[in-house]
Amino acid sequence: MNANPQRYESGLTKAKGHGSAHHGVHHWWHQRLTAVASIPLMIWLVWAVVYRIAGASHAEFTAWLAAPHNAVLMILAVLAIFYHAALGTQVILEDYMGGAMKRWGLMKTAYYFVVAGVICVFMILKIALS
Repeated sequence: MNANPQRYESGLTKAKGHGSAHHGVHHWWHQRLTAVASIPLMIWLVWAVVYRIAGASHAEFTAWLAAPHNAVLMILAVLAIFYHAALGTQVILEDYMGGAMKRWGLMKTAYYFVVAGVICVFMILKIALS
């Protein structure tokens, strides 16, 4: 008799119990949603920079950003782009790092994107509400 009965298991049997693939689909779907959401927001932002903000003084820029629709669109753009960047960075780290370095990298990048996003939103709100 063979001392190692697992040697004859099928690939499916070996793969069972190694976690669900549903998280990957959820992650993939969020990347696609943030990419699609970023398209109109980036068109708006480029248009605003070229036609409204370019050459504006600090006072003119803050007045432009203080308009409610501009502040909301800017916050949405920041959130979509930071979330999309965080998802993409997570995929890169998961694919090319392993072990403790991967966990450390995932924690640090998640922290960076959350802190940077919160600071950006806070600053936009500070300008918009002043």
